[in-house]
Amino acid sequence: MDKQKPAHEVRLGTIKATIWENVTRSGSFFNVTIHRLYKEGEEWKQATNFARNDLPLVAKVADQAHSWIFEQAAAAGG
Repeated sequence: MDKQKPAHEVRLGTIKATIWENVTRSGSFFNVTIHRLYKEGEEWKQATNFARNDLPLVAKVADQAHSWIFEQAAAAGG
């Protein structure tokens, strides 16, 4: 079984927004997940909780993800 690949990713420092495309009979729509990346030993991990100082970057990656999704809709004629 193939793992779905993200449609797009936005990353600023350790904060990453991953944009997923869902194709339906009615057309495509997008969902976004936002994670904080951190390293535990030699392994990179992801968390969904954010410290106060992470929040400006969370807002920026969310804004960039939002803009990217709107650009896709405009390119598709929607």
